[in-house]
Amino acid sequence: MSQVRYLQIDGRSTGYLALIAGLGVLIVAALLSVYYMEHNGHWVTGMSNRIVWGTPHVFAIFLIVAASGALNVASISSVFQKKLYKPLSRLSGLTALALLAGGLMILVLDLGRPDRLIVAMTEYNFRSIFAWNIILYNGFFAIVAVYLWMMFERRMNKFSSNAGIAAFAWRLILTTGTGSIFGFLVARQAYDAVIMAPMFIIMSFSFGLAMFLLILMASYKWTERDLGDVVVDRLRKLLGVFVSAVLYFVIVYHLGNLYLAENSGVESFMLMNGGIYTQLFWIGQIIIGSFAPLFLIYHPSTKNNRSMLGLASVLVILGGMVQLYVLIIGGQAYPIEMFPGMTVLEGYGQIASYTPSLPELLLGVGGFGVALIAIAFLVKFLPFLPESLADKVADPHTKV
Repeated sequence: MSQVRYLQIDGRSTGYLALIAGLGVLIVAALLSVYYMEHNGHWVTGMSNRIVWGTPHVFAIFLIVAASGALNVASISSVFQKKLYKPLSRLSGLTALALLAGGLMILVLDLGRPDRLIVAMTEYNFRSIFAWNIILYNGFFAIVAVYLWMMFERRMNKFSSNAGIAAFAWRLILTTGTGSIFGFLVARQAYDAVIMAPMFIIMSFSFGLAMFLLILMASYKWTERDLGDVVVDRLRKLLGVFVSAVLYFVIVYHLGNLYLAENSGVESFMLMNGGIYTQLFWIGQIIIGSFAPLFLIYHPSTKNNRSMLGLASVLVILGGMVQLYVLIIGGQAYPIEMFPGMTVLEGYGQIASYTPSLPELLLGVGGFGVALIAIAFLVKFLPFLPESLADKVADPHTKV
């Protein structure tokens, strides 16, 4: 591979300033929404004592899961020694940290008492999966920051592979922990499944790569830098594999639940008579989030079209959001079996209703704003982007 030169972007164009201003508006809107919800109480949202994790949690968990997957590009370079991905490692690490920061911002601001976060960070209940995740999130920030430093500092380049291996292992553990939040909740029939952990890992690969692809292509198009077909085609094929794997895990998850008689009720709710959740599952998750991207990625008429690849990435992201919405909120809407063998006539025996409120949506979108504005600022001040990723630089003849 030819010598890669990294350069900051200029960051003085009208388009760049408009991007920063637009993302800033999203963040301000999110902060105003937080103030509104905290000042009036969470009764102004769609959440209730039945639906305690609302739309902000869908956005937050998506960003956290995608953060782990965005680091996958750097991991392929460092852990598996694939040379083609090495020039992308810096941007991969930055995207991972930015997405995690955006997701955690949503969680912190949706706590109801953000000032109590210090308690969660200093007093741990090691019997709680939530306490484990706080350690995992902090560790991810630290390890990836060190990994980036070793990539930037020429004297430390020789240690970057070891740091990459540590980051790779840590992000697998982190995503396992996030998936285990649901897998360990035995009271919820839609959650209680060991397959949640590996399914979240492969979801992270798909969602994170889709986010990375959009950021990569937008960065090179808007800065008028060369981005060769070799790099784009390799990432396209990788995205197709990950989307297929997510679809496979979803099928296995539901087939496994259908095999167990105790889960027939929740599976009937999710797949057939769950109203909006059933519609979102089949239309949003399966068709829009799985089949449509696979068509755009692999069909001969669209597979070499970058606009179609960008559209496929957008559909993967939308499908991922829908998947988490159905899982998180649909799983809470289905009633808990509080008294096995008995019928609950009032209260908790019915399907819970939930309608997302505007403040919840603005808070979730604000998390994306925080992640993207962090990337936009840092690529201006630090050399995260290669000056060129043309085919002659990526060297398609190198064995990768």
